[in-house]
Amino acid sequence: MTDLVYDDKGLITVVVQDYLTNEVLMVAWANEEAVKLTLETGYAHYWSRSRQKLWKKGEESGHVQKIVSIQTDCDNDTLLYRVEQTGVACHTGAPSCFFKTIQGSPECTAEILPELLRVIRDRKENPSDESYTCKLFNDETKMCKKIVEESAEFVLAIKDKDEDEIAWELADMIYHTMVAIVGEDIDLSKTFEKLAERRQ
Repeated sequence: MTDLVYDDKGLITVVVQDYLTNEVLMVAWANEEAVKLTLETGYAHYWSRSRQKLWKKGEESGHVQKIVSIQTDCDNDTLLYRVEQTGVACHTGAPSCFFKTIQGSPECTAEILPELLRVIRDRKENPSDESYTCKLFNDETKMCKKIVEESAEFVLAIKDKDEDEIAWELADMIYHTMVAIVGEDIDLSKTFEKLAERRQ
């Protein structure tokens, strides 16, 4: 990484994403030493502009970022870290630093996927008798049947060319599939690997 372009203060911008969902977790800055430590240790290190010191993400909170991949942009002046985040990324306690909306709405975007994943994981970690998700976790046969059922209904909605029904049934299928993924502790990185093979 000797061809990275640092600014006049010796810093480079780092965009940090969750390696499974691509959710943007934070933006930080790194100097050459921080980049070197990140590469050597496999954990994200940054330069704090306010404290004027090197820091390892999570060194005090335990919310470390394990590096999965590092990329640079076309100008070599911005880095993209895809990380396995332990705990939350934001010092406020939010999963991501990007939770304030100043225009439009993120509700019709893929932002819902990591949010939904967090809710489903919480249901598994904190079960409740009233929760439909928990009932699925407790009945593997029902959990699997719901995926088959929703998939069939999605296909029928496509055949009917019903846009609202397609959206409804696809949402049901995605939700029930995510419940199975969390319930069975399925490693999505292996699935992404297989998808990469299909891209060729």
